[in-house]
Parts: sequence; structure tokens; C-alpha cells
Amino acid sequence: MALHLVKNSSAAIGVLDLQGGVHEHLDHLERLGLASRRVKQEDDFTALAGLIIPGGESTCLARLLNIFSLKEIILKEFHRGMKIWGTCAGAILLAQKVVNDQPCLGLIDMEIERNSFGSQLDSFVSEAIIEAVGDEPIPLTFIRAPKILRVGKDVKILLKINDYIAAAENENVLVTVFHPELTGCLALHRYFALKCGLKPTASIPNNIDPHWESYSWTRHSRIA
Repeated sequence: MALHLVKNSSAAIGVLDLQGGVHEHLDHLERLGLASRRVKQEDDFTALAGLIIPGGESTCLARLLNIFSLKEIILKEFHRGMKIWGTCAGAILLAQKVVNDQPCLGLIDMEIERNSFGSQLDSFVSEAIIEAVGDEPIPLTFIRAPKILRVGKDVKILLKINDYIAAAENENVLVTVFHPELTGCLALHRYFALKCGLKPTASIPNNIDPHWESYSWTRHSRIA
């Protein structure tokens, strides 16, 4: 799939700011030198090349999308050409089929199962090489993670572990069941930016920012 860089210099990547890991994503985008902003209302979608739906609690996020009338806006902007990346709960919202639940946005042909690994105590870390993203191992953080059980023929599997799919994409949507924003690795954020047609301006060797700390995102949490 060919990537076309966006000519509009004001184009940015937004992070849906309703609930979940908003600040961590903003921190990663800033480290790549990408224009980014929180997205809470319709005006925030102006000139967005991409939108990240962060991890959190999928049922809560789905309800908030309806309460704040953002679901139809997201769908409208998506059909305009905005790319979307869902991490963990965000991936659940994007799936066309959710085991024992109703789908929300339904923008990628896949079936997903919530909380497939168990409770919060069953969270874990791992690493894997995602060939489409790069040659270096990427750290993977799973927190009450879902499992992608199957995908349609127009969906490319980016990472499969044992009996489940951990990352996949179609032309306009990227989904990961793990949390790239909770590590110092910027590879997936760079990959999504390029999918959106945006070129990161910061060069990070091996996609790992040596200055990242687990609390680095707190500087964004103080900005309302």
C-alpha cells in the first residue's frame, strides 16, 4: 500500500480525550515531532489526518461517544479520509464483531474478545518483531487485553502470537491489543503517522527514546 504524505502542514494526529491513556499517546507523538492535540468536541477534528482511540474501558468509552455525540462525527471524518488507530479498548470499539457484546464503530472486519487474558492481575509484558513496522523487537504491554480471534480478507495481520492476533490493519484502520504508549518505543506511533501521510521530524535511533521514563507523560496530564 503506497503512502502519500499530507501536504497540509497544519495536519495533526488527535487523541480521543474521553477516558484512558490520552497523555501517554500525546507524549509519544510529541517525541516524534508530530503535531497533535486532544479531541473532545467536533471542532477538534479540524484538519486531523489521524485519530488515536486509546486504551481504557471499552464500555465506558462507547457510552461517552454517544453521550457527547462523537460517534457520528468520528464516522463522518473517517469517511472523509481520517485514519484511526485503536489500542486495546480502542481496538474493541473499532471491531465489526465483539464476542458477547454489541460493536460500536465497526470500521475493521474482525472479531475481538474482551478481557481474554483474565483480570488486571494477569497483565504481562513481552516483545516481538513486527516486520511491517521494523526489524527491531518491540516491547509489548498487555493490560486486561482483548484477543483478536479472526480477521476478514481485506485485513492484514501484523502480529500473531500463539492462537490470537495482537495487531492488524486495513487501509484506513490500525489496531493493537497491547499498549505501545506505555513503553519508550515510538515505532508504532511512527508507523501510524506514516499511515496518516505525516512524516515525523524527530529521528530516534532504533525507535527507542533514551530519555523516556515511565512517568514522562505526567507533563501532559497537567495541561487541561
